[in-house]
Amino acid sequence: MGRNIEIKAKIGSIGALLPAVEKIADSQPQEIFQDDTFFFCSSGRLKLRMFSEAEGQLISYSRPNKSGPKECIYTIYETSSPRALGDVLASSCGILGKVVKRRTLYMCGNTRIHLDKVEGLGDFLELEVVLSDTETAESGIKTANDILSKLGISNNQLIEGAYVDLALKAEE
Repeated sequence: MGRNIEIKAKIGSIGALLPAVEKIADSQPQEIFQDDTFFFCSSGRLKLRMFSEAEGQLISYSRPNKSGPKECIYTIYETSSPRALGDVLASSCGILGKVVKRRTLYMCGNTRIHLDKVEGLGDFLELEVVLSDTETAESGIKTANDILSKLGISNNQLIEGAYVDLALKAEE
């Protein structure tokens, strides 16, 4: 199992935030297409992330639904048959919702900085401070808050929950 500190924020535009991100990043950007299908489950969240027809990840995770930095515990299963796995999960669990996004990934130390363009929802910043087995959640929260400050992200931009929650609310 992995652990990280996560935080999401609604931003006006990726282009406006890009110079600040590039200033603190220590990697070149990586462009990633993600098609996430969320399934009903009894605890936490379960999603199948498709990168392509031949590459995907089944991700089980648990984290509180609150704005601000929060600890996330996750397990990832790599698959070369994401469509077939999705069919099995859909027939046994049922589909909760879908989220499709284009993600630009930068690294800043042990933090994954995601600039996400989410279909139907807009532009977002997501931070994932990856924690080692010996790191405390508090140290990851401090890192996340430091990066938010450097990027000029205010508390009123922070969002609770997952993109799928926003997508389901938008459908209402």
